[in-house]
Amino acid sequence: MGASKVAGLMLYLSILCAEIIISSNRMLVSAQCQGNFQGLVQECSQYVQKGGPKQKPSQGCCNVVKTVNLSCVCQHITPDVEQIISMEKAAYVAGFCGKPLPHGTKCGSYTVP
Repeated sequence: MGASKVAGLMLYLSILCAEIIISSNRMLVSAQCQGNFQGLVQECSQYVQKGGPKQKPSQGCCNVVKTVNLSCVCQHITPDVEQIISMEKAAYVAGFCGKPLPHGTKCGSYTVP
C-alpha cells in the first residue's frame, strides 16, 4: 500500500475514532448549543487533531465554525475528546475563521491565552 493511501486511511480512522468519542456528547451539545455540531465534526476534525502542524482550515470548516456557539461547545469538552483534539488548534481554527474565543475562555482543560 502506498504512503498516500496509508496516510489517507490513518486520517479516516482518526476521524472515525473522534466521531465515536464525540458522538456520546453530541446529543447533549446539540440540544444545548446552537449551530451545526455534526458539520463542525465533519468539516473541521482534520484541522484540530493532535499531532502534526497547525493548518489553515478550509472554507467549509470556517462556514460551519461561524454557525456554532463555540463557547457553549467548549463547556462540553470531555477528557476523552481532548485525547484526540488539540484545543490549541481548535482555538487557532476559531480565530482563523473570524470567530476567536475570548481570552480566558475555558475549553475543556485548556484556557485560551
